[in-house]
Amino acid sequence: MTTANCFDDDNEYDFNALIAGLNQYLRLKATPIGMKRFRSVAEMEAVEKVRRPNPAEKIAMDQVVGQTRWIGYTLGITMENLMGDQCGAVVGLHPPDKQWLSGDRMNGVWYGTLDDAAAHQAAMTCASYGDYEALATSPLGSGRLDNPDICLLYMTPGQMITFINGLQFLNYKKLEISCVGESACADSWGKALSTGEPSVSIPCYAERKFGGVQDDEMLVALPPSYLPSVVEGLAQLSRNGLRYPIPNHGLQKSPLDSIAKSYG
Repeated sequence: MTTANCFDDDNEYDFNALIAGLNQYLRLKATPIGMKRFRSVAEMEAVEKVRRPNPAEKIAMDQVVGQTRWIGYTLGITMENLMGDQCGAVVGLHPPDKQWLSGDRMNGVWYGTLDDAAAHQAAMTCASYGDYEALATSPLGSGRLDNPDICLLYMTPGQMITFINGLQFLNYKKLEISCVGESACADSWGKALSTGEPSVSIPCYAERKFGGVQDDEMLVALPPSYLPSVVEGLAQLSRNGLRYPIPNHGLQKSPLDSIAKSYG
């Protein structure tokens, strides 16, 4: 039986078929992963083959995600496993309290004044706090998170714009991309958990240093309900001759012949 995610979506998705479609049209290099929050630790620990971090060590959310995408772990955590408030607040495991909002820890490191650091904290999009005690990440195709809250897909810029084209083929909506700078997980999984909308980000320094994000990668986080229409859109774009990888037409040859193949 499929359980509802945080957006009350209890539909059953064939994630392996969806991943196959994404790989067919985008040639993904990274493992798509799912992220799901749980109202109790017991619910999280009931997930098949879930691993728990070493309780003697504190880790970053970037590492939780990274261990899933690079090693294939299904990893379950609580706030006690995380290295600090910044990680927990983004996913709704820590309240955005006065100390967190002050920006004190960012002051003089990432931002030149305390006011700048506080403005950064206020600009972050974080999941609501108070409903969930635990969180797990797992490879999307494993089936261990039967209906994740959000899916995380890492792509090159060329793959990302093609993905967005597929997303916009049906039920078009302008995609607004935000950038808070450091703590860019607020632009991806924080924003997607908060809004229920697809959220594209440029992963930050910490995601690259601790999470293994590559220099040429961007990230999109979105609820699973969007994936079927994305694959459908990509398929139609492919039929129109608009495919990834995007071949270089050449700088000096007229584009009219190429344009005619797609537009007629």
